[in-house]
Amino acid sequence: MQVPGKYKFIVQLGKALHTYGVPSYKSQIYLTEISEKKGIKGSFMDTPTWINYVFYEEEEQTYNYVECVPPGELNLGALSRIVEITNDVLSNKSSFEEAKMAMEQLKTAPFAYGKLTELAAFILSAGAFSMILDTSWASAITASIIGAVIYGITLLAQKSGYIRSALESLIAFAATLITGLLSMQFEQINISMTILASIIVFIPGLSITTALEEITSRSLVSGTAKLFDALVSLFKQFFGVVLGLAILPLFVDLQPNNVINDVPEWLDYLAILVLALSLAVVFKVRTRDLLYCVIAGFVSFYTTTLFDFTGILVSIFIGTIVAVSISKLFGKITRSPQLVFLVPGIVMLVPGSKAFIGLSSVFLDAPGAQNNMGTQVLYIFMGIIGGLIFSGSFMDRNIKKASSKSMLTGQ
Repeated sequence: MQVPGKYKFIVQLGKALHTYGVPSYKSQIYLTEISEKKGIKGSFMDTPTWINYVFYEEEEQTYNYVECVPPGELNLGALSRIVEITNDVLSNKSSFEEAKMAMEQLKTAPFAYGKLTELAAFILSAGAFSMILDTSWASAITASIIGAVIYGITLLAQKSGYIRSALESLIAFAATLITGLLSMQFEQINISMTILASIIVFIPGLSITTALEEITSRSLVSGTAKLFDALVSLFKQFFGVVLGLAILPLFVDLQPNNVINDVPEWLDYLAILVLALSLAVVFKVRTRDLLYCVIAGFVSFYTTTLFDFTGILVSIFIGTIVAVSISKLFGKITRSPQLVFLVPGIVMLVPGSKAFIGLSSVFLDAPGAQNNMGTQVLYIFMGIIGGLIFSGSFMDRNIKKASSKSMLTGQ
């Protein structure tokens, strides 16, 4: 069905906002603002898998257009650009035709850093996160090696539909097998921590953060669906690990190792910087935002560790508030979306990390590791949600309030 010319730009914009990860309620606000600028009355509903456009025409007639749009891949560079394009239209810096051309160019714009740079990012992020988990040199080196293997699997997934559909489980399964086999030769490998570190780039931190934002903003349908999708992704990875840990004992005598942390404590400071920089490359953050992402990750992480004495709930709560606050600040400075800087601050706070750490207690019979694991996961969830609420980032907004300013750059 051919979309009428006067509606094409709005439909194109809605698809772009959806594809590059703008939260649903913000997409709906943007589309409403753009419609008002064009003198069009419209109502819009953005869900994780489709967008419904309703345009009100003369004589109480309506034009409905529904488009099925699958969730896009994580690309924070493209997200930043589409927000800039939209804000330029809202502030009258660009015409609709200029914005339309810019969105067409966005489809072919190179946001990747090149295969060698991305390979280095996978390797360094795995090794750095392993150090942050207070493991050992053997664990850090093993995680780095597995990070390179996982990057190879992701390249294969771009050419194979089957591998792409099973990617989360496959990378977790491969990481578990390699870690388990190497742990037989090197006693200083912490199995569960090494598995977690090697697949850290796939832990759905951004997805969970976005879902919680939408639920907190009372966009319940979209937020609940995205949260469930993120949890299913986490379950796929969990299944891959469980499958690997179930198969390994059939061939080898897999036992938890007594690991001594032989990594100097001062290296944690360097590791968090390397991790934040590596994740920015993996998430395709624009080079102009890289430094701010590293700073945001560093400050958020050490705020949480600084308040460790208050308990996991309070420390995560304070860490989330700091992460949101610094993301707002950097968003205003750079005019990039807040989520670009929120990812490095939130990625290690999500409950996925604790869930994977609990694997050692269930499948490796590690004594005491399982104590209060479920409670800790719940506290992390509560801390993140509480931090998002009390930071004031996700207050209820109506369209008229939103139209007075550009929300995505600083809100």
